[in-house]
Amino acid sequence: MDSENEVESTEETQEATEPDLEAKVKELEHDLAVVRADFYNFRQRTIKERQETRARAKEEVIVEFLPVLDNLDRALTAANAEDATTIVRGVEMVQRQFVNALESLGVSMIKAQGETFDPALHDAAGTEDVEDAELDGKVITERLKGYRTKDRVLRPAQVTVGKTVRS
Repeated sequence: MDSENEVESTEETQEATEPDLEAKVKELEHDLAVVRADFYNFRQRTIKERQETRARAKEEVIVEFLPVLDNLDRALTAANAEDATTIVRGVEMVQRQFVNALESLGVSMIKAQGETFDPALHDAAGTEDVEDAELDGKVITERLKGYRTKDRVLRPAQVTVGKTVRS
């Protein structure tokens, strides 16, 4: 009789533990799915952060080169006044090469001259009185060129904006 009780007790224990084991397996499968999803999200976030870091580093390098391009522009202006055609041609070649290098890095100039003033792209360094109402709010002079990448302004263009004279 004792052996019958032991057999019944063992069967009851097995029956009682099977649902517990199934529940434990389901819980572990759920935990595994959560860990997989967390790892996938972590990996995607890391890739995105790495790309953003590279983009920021590239932009910092580009900002360092902008004064060089400004000086080339100034040299061209000064050389034209002195009519030193050989110097002008050389500086023009360097400027073209530099602009091409910037463009290959995804940098482009912000169009300013004659455009409607846009505070997202232009920095108003002053205003100039104009009589023509069509020039009101338009960029009259570009003091310093602006540059941008596909999705970010690196430096706004410094401009003078037309302001209609009211009589």
